[in-house]
Amino acid sequence: MYNERGARRQTEMLRARERSLLLELHQLAMQLRAMKLLFPILLGAFVLLHPFAARADEASHRAAAESLLTNMDMDKLMSQSVDQMLQMQVQQNPAIAPYQTQMKTFLAKYMSWAAMKDDMVKIYVAEFSEPELKELNAFYQTPLGKKTVQRMPTLLAKGAEIGQKRVQEHLPELQAAIQSQAGGKKTP
Repeated sequence: MYNERGARRQTEMLRARERSLLLELHQLAMQLRAMKLLFPILLGAFVLLHPFAARADEASHRAAAESLLTNMDMDKLMSQSVDQMLQMQVQQNPAIAPYQTQMKTFLAKYMSWAAMKDDMVKIYVAEFSEPELKELNAFYQTPLGKKTVQRMPTLLAKGAEIGQKRVQEHLPELQAAIQSQAGGKKTP
């Protein structure tokens, strides 16, 4: 009798354990079903929201480039560079001196900061990561960075002048090479 009661008790315990396991299995199945429904929703949300995150990253990257160019005084730098380029052109070809006003108006229209800002920002965004732009920005806010910006037009003009003088000094060599390639024919 004791064995029978013990066996019955064991059977009841096993059945209770079986019901408990079935209940747990049912709950797990419900959770999986919920996850199956939740997964596409989460995936859809990620796909839809990811472009916004990318746009936010792109916007902050662009903002870093714009900030750098502003701290570099790019508007002044470009204006000075255009003026220096125009002066060099007039020095090379004095016959265009009477047309300086028209040339300056033309260059201001197409080479000014306002005309080129978006393209310049795109160049900096393409060439530098956002952290690099922030580092450059920090540099251009230092006294040495500010001095670099102030001296940049002069440095560029002097470099261009050196290049121009070298080409002028060796122009006969270039002309001879072109004539040789052209078979001795005179080039215009």
